[in-house]
Amino acid sequence: MTNEKKYSEMNEHELRSEIGRLMEKARKAEQLGIINEYAVYQRKAVMAQSYLIDPATIKKGEIYKIDGDEGVFFKVDYLKGRFAWGYRLGGERSEEALPIAMLKPVKEGK
Repeated sequence: MTNEKKYSEMNEHELRSEIGRLMEKARKAEQLGIINEYAVYQRKAVMAQSYLIDPATIKKGEIYKIDGDEGVFFKVDYLKGRFAWGYRLGGERSEEALPIAMLKPVKEGK
């Protein structure tokens, strides 16, 4: 196995290349019907995308749409690394962490 860099050690170009590589692997896994492998590559790509986002753009107390979960909103309580901790609105209010790349501003597009 090669010594792979951590996402935190990669520059923007390396991250974008890694995201492309992971998305291609996910696409191939989906075509082959290997759903669990597809999900793993998708999650890895989202984590890599989180390193392209400035965590300062995610505000505590704000509500965001969850990318890939239409109609579901997430309220951020705090940030830790590249994860936003909080809860989904309308749920049983259990705390969870989402990669910041999954959060999209509610006001986007106005």
